[in-house]
Amino acid sequence: MDAPVFYYDLSSPYAYLAAQRVDEVLPLKPEWRPIVFGAVIRQRNKVPWSFADGRESHFDEIARRARERGLPPVRYPEGWPVETYSVAPLRAALLASDQDQRRAVSLELYRTAFAQGQHLADEEVVLDAAERAGMDREAVRSGIQRQEIKEQLRSDTDEALARGVAGVPTVAVGERLFWGDDRLEEAAAALAG
Repeated sequence: MDAPVFYYDLSSPYAYLAAQRVDEVLPLKPEWRPIVFGAVIRQRNKVPWSFADGRESHFDEIARRARERGLPPVRYPEGWPVETYSVAPLRAALLASDQDQRRAVSLELYRTAFAQGQHLADEEVVLDAAERAGMDREAVRSGIQRQEIKEQLRSDTDEALARGVAGVPTVAVGERLFWGDDRLEEAAAALAG
């Protein structure tokens, strides 16, 4: 069986929670693949929970899960999700030299956004996080503008949509999709079975 794929966007607090444990829960390390959540919701004609009535229950649930998992209290950047959305951190993750570096930079970007409450729409904040994750700041600065990186993000997002991905986080195991931080164990069982 091919390695599972972990689809994520750096603006999602549920994907933040999943990213903290996906490698430990799944019996086979997944390929981390950033996608543009905004394109997914437009294509699926969805209203994300962060824009819907009753979103406070999601904030409570995210806070509870973070607390239970020993994570720092979740802090949302001011203006989240609209004013803080950017594809620059997703492109920075694509610039990673390998999957280990992609994990490291993605986790650092998640910490920056949801533990420190900083805007990932601020390019300097993204570059700071990439540098802390061991990436070359100036290479990331120029790399996030490269056409092939923009095309790779678009292509990966299109591939996820064609596969049926409806939101983030999603783990793909073969043809099966497991959408949600609370479905990682199901994905693990599918991989083990």
